[in-house]
Amino acid sequence: MAGRRALGRRFGWLWSAYAVSAYGTGLGFGAFAMIAVLVLHSGPTHVAMLAAAGRAVGAVVAIPLGPWVEFRRKRPVMVGTDLLRFAALLSIPAAYWLGRLTFAQLLIVSIVVAAANIAFNAACGAYLKRLLPSEDLLVANGRFESTSWSATMVGPPLGGAVIAAFGPVTTVIVDAFSYLLSALGIRAIGGTEPRPERTGTQRLSAADLLAGWRHILGHPTLRPLLFNAIVVNGLIMASEPLLAVLLLGDLGFAPWQYGLMFAAPCVGGLVGSRLARRLVTRFGRREVMLATGILRACWPIGLAFVGPGVPGMALVMLVQLGLVTCCAVFNPVLATYRLDHTEPGLVARTLSAWSVSSSLSIATMTALWGALAAVIGTRAAIAAAGIILLATPVLLPRRAGTPAKKLADA
Repeated sequence: MAGRRALGRRFGWLWSAYAVSAYGTGLGFGAFAMIAVLVLHSGPTHVAMLAAAGRAVGAVVAIPLGPWVEFRRKRPVMVGTDLLRFAALLSIPAAYWLGRLTFAQLLIVSIVVAAANIAFNAACGAYLKRLLPSEDLLVANGRFESTSWSATMVGPPLGGAVIAAFGPVTTVIVDAFSYLLSALGIRAIGGTEPRPERTGTQRLSAADLLAGWRHILGHPTLRPLLFNAIVVNGLIMASEPLLAVLLLGDLGFAPWQYGLMFAAPCVGGLVGSRLARRLVTRFGRREVMLATGILRACWPIGLAFVGPGVPGMALVMLVQLGLVTCCAVFNPVLATYRLDHTEPGLVARTLSAWSVSSSLSIATMTALWGALAAVIGTRAAIAAAGIILLATPVLLPRRAGTPAKKLADA
């Protein structure tokens, strides 16, 4: 495409690997819950536990993976975690065909996949920082963000059609093979990667485990950004199952209408991710993060006022379009800022600590908001999340920090 910034063949392979796994994940969205309900006849309590416990336990399992990834070559780690996810996911259709699939297996696989996701993302971020110069990181993160939103827009509706046509485990098979293709793509990157040097003892210590959090909490800008991220992401994700109950249950929307309400606004993700670099160039990184961080907190309160019929669908799509567009600008700018303000020897541990914190927050808030909805009602709980979100911009930093390179040179 004319005007597109060239980032090289190796990034092209990395982006292709990311894209194929993202589309596989999008296609398999909600597959575990569907299998639990349709195949294992699980109730809402078990389905909720599958979503929350898988994410939370996976995050705890991933805590020692940050320092483990830090001191290893990143491409083999990415290939290994891809193959692990491929094998874990493929065990589900195998057990299903043998008539031995259990809820415990679904839970174990969800934990394995959650932990492997964190390890892969930590390795990918560290590899990206070494692969590209600083001025290209925002372009690269924007392309990852755009790919994620396009996969979210296309994958779930298509996945639902595939499940309807070919059965409940079909999308899990596609998702599994997407990780195999991702591993092959990362292998094709080629080139050499030096083994990270480690000083002192070869054993993992408490200092290694906590290094990512120490870096984040000791940084004047990353610290409030983390607190903002875990609260915002936690509240948004905690509202999703409640919104499903409200839309599909209380308001009587059909499943295809529900899917359309959340798939169509993902076009905002494509727009926002493409605007991110232009906005940063014109207004500055701090100003863009502050503005979009404030704006993304303003949209979800509108979901508390959704009604039935076409007006209700239009309101949900408008709210989601605004939220997704703001997030799609904010996310790649934040991802680039994290990389720029973290020394190379700390990137994997920092990204792992960030992901673990976010996953635990989402799991905790999902459980809390489920309990809150049981007490005050579904719509009131959604409104409460929206009201608290309005206060989250106070956690955003008002000044820029010092890039890691400048800190090292000081």
